[in-house]
Amino acid sequence: MRRVLLTLALALGPQGAAEAQLLAARDNPIAYGHHHVNASNVEAHKRFWIDALGGSPLRILSSPAEVVSFPNVLVFLTARAPTGGTRGTIVNHVGFETRDIRAAVATLRAAGYPMITREELPAVYEVNDDLGQRPGGNVIAFVLGPDETKVELIENTSIPFPIQLHHIHWSTQDGEAMRAWYVERFGAVPGERIGQPAADLPGVNLTFAPSAAPVVPTRGRSLDHIGFEVRGLEAFVRRLEASGVTMDRGYTPVPALGIAVAFLTDPWGTYVELTEGLAAVP
Repeated sequence: MRRVLLTLALALGPQGAAEAQLLAARDNPIAYGHHHVNASNVEAHKRFWIDALGGSPLRILSSPAEVVSFPNVLVFLTARAPTGGTRGTIVNHVGFETRDIRAAVATLRAAGYPMITREELPAVYEVNDDLGQRPGGNVIAFVLGPDETKVELIENTSIPFPIQLHHIHWSTQDGEAMRAWYVERFGAVPGERIGQPAADLPGVNLTFAPSAAPVVPTRGRSLDHIGFEVRGLEAFVRRLEASGVTMDRGYTPVPALGIAVAFLTDPWGTYVELTEGLAAVP
């Protein structure tokens, strides 16, 4: 845990604040904040997240930490070999919206990343040229990044950025209960997405899709944990504890940076970091 805190501390600084783009977190008490990736080869992940997907690099001073910025999410890269990819874990993949999915897929293919759209979609989707669509639905695609990190792309020509965070996609045998848990603890707004239980928080959709097979926790895998930015984190942690949540690490200020962090694991094995101040580090 100390290493995680050190990585976060090193990655934050004056440059990072200017480019972080956690837009939803600036005006909302709870919003999405970051993905934390275990990378067997950090340079390979940088090529994927920056060169292929279009994120912005955030190399902070002389820190060894590597961070990639997208609208409404930071991707932290820790040099640590993962125990496996995202498939087979409780968080199956993360999703981004892109204005031009055909150009995005062409870039990914040219860089040699496996496009797995057909194998990831049910038969109701028609898949041509690695692009999938069901009647009346968005055009989507799936790619497998380094360390078998699965990412979904969804075309949305009306978004204000070329690419931005869209969703976290859980793979679960208990979708209704997961939705209720995140609604109750995090204040997410319940709903549905693609016919599955879902909920919304500023900056992100939470999709709880069914899994036919058992899944394992995220900790140690390529997507080690997900992160939410919380205003009033100390009080929020107290409320979580009062509701029966056991924290892996309680409220922990990081005075040198003016931020605070906390960690928990949800009842299904999703490792979750909570931060306060990540969106506005001076």
